[in-house]
Amino acid sequence: MANAYFAGGCFWCITPTFRQWKGVENVISGYSGGLEENPTYEAVKGQLTSHRETILITYDPEQVSFETLLEIFLGGVDPFDAGGQFIDRGHSYTLAVYYLDEAQKMATEAAIRALEAESGKQVFIAIEPFRNFYTAEEYHQNYDLKNPEAFRRELEESGRLDRHV
Repeated sequence: MANAYFAGGCFWCITPTFRQWKGVENVISGYSGGLEENPTYEAVKGQLTSHRETILITYDPEQVSFETLLEIFLGGVDPFDAGGQFIDRGHSYTLAVYYLDEAQKMATEAAIRALEAESGKQVFIAIEPFRNFYTAEEYHQNYDLKNPEAFRRELEESGRLDRHV
């Protein structure tokens, strides 16, 4: 099994997109990239930490590649928005890939270069070495399954419904 860490704005909104793929064993919502230990949702959402809302994807690389996961990630976000994602604004909602090794770093750099060349626009996705991951509070895990009506409203009100696969 392998891990991938993607900060894609609201972690509720991107979790189900990955969970449905063959080879993905688990998707966990959490916080990554910051310096503060044991961040809380309120602190991260309130821009009181240097963390981003992030998902940890545990996957079988023989069934789904990191590159495929990266492609799914890029299809579910607005990579041209430097200030956050959709209605979620601020550093904690900006995009990042936290790479675990040189192969993940190189794949991410290549995907971003290709997207910039294809679109003619600058992509705003931080590529940072993995530093830490703190699991979010339990009520954030599989939010879409626990609160389907509220989740649907979140997608609609945020403008992310078109990006949700």
